[in-house]
Amino acid sequence: MSWIHTLQLVAERCQDAVTVTVAAGKGSTPREPGAKMIVTIDALHGTIGGGELEHQAIALARGMLRGPGQRAAKRFALGANLGQYCGGAASLLLERVARGAPWVSVAAGWHDRGAPLVVVTPVEGEARLLVGAGETWGGLGDAGADARATTIARTMLAGGERTAAVVAAGDGRPALFEPLRPSEFDVVVFGAGHVGRALVRVLGLVPCRVVWVDSRAGEFPAEVPDNVRVVRTDAPAAEIAPARAGSYFLVLTHSHALDLELVEAILQRGDFAYCGMIGSQTKRRTFEHGLAKRGVPPERRARLTCPIGIPGIRGKEPGAIAVAVAAELLEVRERALPGIENERTVPGIENERAARA
Repeated sequence: MSWIHTLQLVAERCQDAVTVTVAAGKGSTPREPGAKMIVTIDALHGTIGGGELEHQAIALARGMLRGPGQRAAKRFALGANLGQYCGGAASLLLERVARGAPWVSVAAGWHDRGAPLVVVTPVEGEARLLVGAGETWGGLGDAGADARATTIARTMLAGGERTAAVVAAGDGRPALFEPLRPSEFDVVVFGAGHVGRALVRVLGLVPCRVVWVDSRAGEFPAEVPDNVRVVRTDAPAAEIAPARAGSYFLVLTHSHALDLELVEAILQRGDFAYCGMIGSQTKRRTFEHGLAKRGVPPERRARLTCPIGIPGIRGKEPGAIAVAVAAELLEVRERALPGIENERTVPGIENERAARA
């Protein structure tokens, strides 16, 4: 679940929240700029890396919820005084978000329709600007600042930027620019047996969207993670075509005949990031023969991953398999992403870097 949807969920529970965001990092830090934790009086969503840094941030956030504070910026040196020996420094931006805050529903609406946007939050004050490729909402209270911030935000969107950055807007005051993009890590899991259930629990902790498919309604648990959509259908193969290009498919069903049907359809589609099927090398060889008879060409058959899971984990327990498979998905995902640095170059950030050095 994205952080914007978490804020919506908290509001539906009639709670205010404080967002704790890593606005900038220097040197070695537990999390990257843009990492976010949402704190309520009695719950936490997300993490900024744990340890004493997070402990102090939670205390500050709950102090804001109990008092009049609305927004605060604080820099932490990650050294002996904090009990964390990363050697770097992290700048945090804390903001109280009231239930029903209009910018949350606007940003969530854009996000739901697949529109990338940048959320611009001044380090001081209570203004908000949302910038999409062809639209804006809100403002920073100054036309020049709005124009400058819009230019910066659209440069980030055009460049595919995903990392947050603190940049001086048109009025010279620093603001946090946070790209918010639709998920590009979509996982389709076929099968709600022991391994499927264990895997979905693990994927519930990963920033991805999961479609979980099975024909047996009784196999699904009563509650699933927030990032999971359950599909109970007598035609599981029909869920392959609607999946986004670049999706990750996992075939874990109770039927070898169904496995073959699903794998054939996924391989014939071709535009997937990963197609994995639970099984042994013997099962793979049997399926290779069956897929060849069905006309699946060798180059497509070669893209089937079976057995699944990163090498070196030999446990057959559902939990062990789930961890190994989730790690493999993340490994494939990482190879597909460009290199991620602690700070990226966007217009105006050079002076901010110099000021923090």
